[in-house]
Amino acid sequence: MSPNIKATQRTVSLLMACLVCTACSSENKTDKSRALSKKAAENLPAQAKIMADMKLANQYFMDKWPDPGVPIVNDKKRPSNIWTRGTYYEGLMALYAIDAEPAYYNYAVAWGQAHQWGMRSGNSTRNADDQCCGQTYIDLYRIDPQPERIANIKECIDAMVASDKADDWSWIDAIQMSMPVFAKLGVLYKDNGYFEKMYALYSYTKTKHGDKGLYNPEDHLWWRDKDFDPPYKEPNGEDCYWSRGNGWVFAAMVRVLDIMPADAPHRGEYVTMFKDMAGALLKIQREDGFWNVSLHDPTHFGGKELSGTAFFTYGFAWGVRNGLLDESAYLPAAIKGWNGMANDSLHENGFLGYVQGTGKQPSDGQPVTRDKVPNFEDYGLGGFLLAGSEMYRLAGMPSK
Repeated sequence: MSPNIKATQRTVSLLMACLVCTACSSENKTDKSRALSKKAAENLPAQAKIMADMKLANQYFMDKWPDPGVPIVNDKKRPSNIWTRGTYYEGLMALYAIDAEPAYYNYAVAWGQAHQWGMRSGNSTRNADDQCCGQTYIDLYRIDPQPERIANIKECIDAMVASDKADDWSWIDAIQMSMPVFAKLGVLYKDNGYFEKMYALYSYTKTKHGDKGLYNPEDHLWWRDKDFDPPYKEPNGEDCYWSRGNGWVFAAMVRVLDIMPADAPHRGEYVTMFKDMAGALLKIQREDGFWNVSLHDPTHFGGKELSGTAFFTYGFAWGVRNGLLDESAYLPAAIKGWNGMANDSLHENGFLGYVQGTGKQPSDGQPVTRDKVPNFEDYGLGGFLLAGSEMYRLAGMPSK
């Protein structure tokens, strides 16, 4: 880590505060009251193995990026507080919640400090990609409430809440990048205004963008943006449902439901969406545990792909653990998804293969192979850590 970035050292009490803070959401309260059937749980990998795989993948990344504030350079230079890195830190904080290593906390704090707890385009941005970093800023504020950690993201979101504009999320990736920020602020400040604005933005994306919204209530899947709603078709004549795009929405439902109280406005809508998407996704999982980049056309750049698979596995595992998804159907699918990633994607040095590079459709970032390094490695790892954190919790549940 660069000597120019001072990583704050945490005390034992602060580490405990993190665990309490992270565990305060409703999803973590289910562990003691639920048990898995022995038959359903017998194929779960051991907690020690899941943790080892997560730590291996994360250490590879931290070693490759020892200075979390250094810009990302590939086709051009970008600051490291963009959405790709923000997604990684979502996963890192999930790992920290089950393995309170000070190095993880310090790495996240150093990242925030490097960017002065700000966003790529400043506090006036309405771009969800810029706001994704705020998820971790808020988490770190909850651990140690230093005002500068939350001031910028709160000012940014407060301006959106005060505005009548609700058409900002014109691509479905935005749902994951920004929606949990609104939910976290709503919980933190006990203010339903954040929940209502979040719903307005989500609802506009669902029902109005494109011709009639970006969600297909018949297939229970989402078109990535207006370029892919009908009459656009895949080569086999099916609608184009991009794996990672739907992964963003599915993960957002998990993260929002994980945060919101039971009586929060519109929670029922998100539960329904989560269950409907889960049913659609279960039917199209590959036998090897992965999902294809084109969910309804396995012949269009078909093959293993980690990022969408990670988010779907994350959602399945979370849903089973919280009693929203039937364990007899979804636990085997979650296990198959995790084992596919851990056995086929994870290299001995921690590199994750089969990650599709950035884009918006199946043809982008091709070919996707086990050894190819994508243009960004961070968001795939973030999804892997989110999935692993839920699989770890599942493997620790009692069975009966």
